[in-house]
Amino acid sequence: MAETAFGEGYATAERYVDILASRGVDWGLIGPREVDRLWPRHVLNSLAISGLIGEGCTVVDVGSGAGLPGLPLAIARPDLSVTLLEPLLRRANFLTEVVAELDLADRVTVVRARAEDHRSQYDVVTARAVAALPKLLGWCLPLLAPGGELLALKGESAEGELLDVQKTLRKRRLSGEVLAVRAEGSGEATWVVRIR
Repeated sequence: MAETAFGEGYATAERYVDILASRGVDWGLIGPREVDRLWPRHVLNSLAISGLIGEGCTVVDVGSGAGLPGLPLAIARPDLSVTLLEPLLRRANFLTEVVAELDLADRVTVVRARAEDHRSQYDVVTARAVAALPKLLGWCLPLLAPGGELLALKGESAEGELLDVQKTLRKRRLSGEVLAVRAEGSGEATWVVRIR
């Protein structure tokens, strides 16, 4: 599945998963029990949103942590310009090392900042396991360029969280939908709230 999903980037994706399984655990970014599930639960889950992102877009991954979903997207989609936005120094340092090791510095930038303090705008804002949607909107909407969209990777709470923000969306003349998407070759669905 991963080879199909990543295509020419598969070898780089393998190196990334090896880093997550070793240093990611050592640095406390990945739980030891998650190592056996890195491909399906984390990497392919992150990559599932790739088909929702247009060609040549600028993407910011808010609260990037271990680089999910930003790094899988950057590996599989060399056309994207990806910013990994992470407020914690330890995590930002980890991301900087990984980007250099994977030779992605030409299209991936690590920025140590909180979303609410970051002043750039992007075509696509992504977030995975960062915060509930009402709070996430407050942080992420200012990062959207005109015509941009937020792709929030959520679990089964997606529908309920989207209902919780309807008033905010109407006020800002935005719409939201919940999508079930899959990485190419993956059978497991990823639930995404798309706001635009």
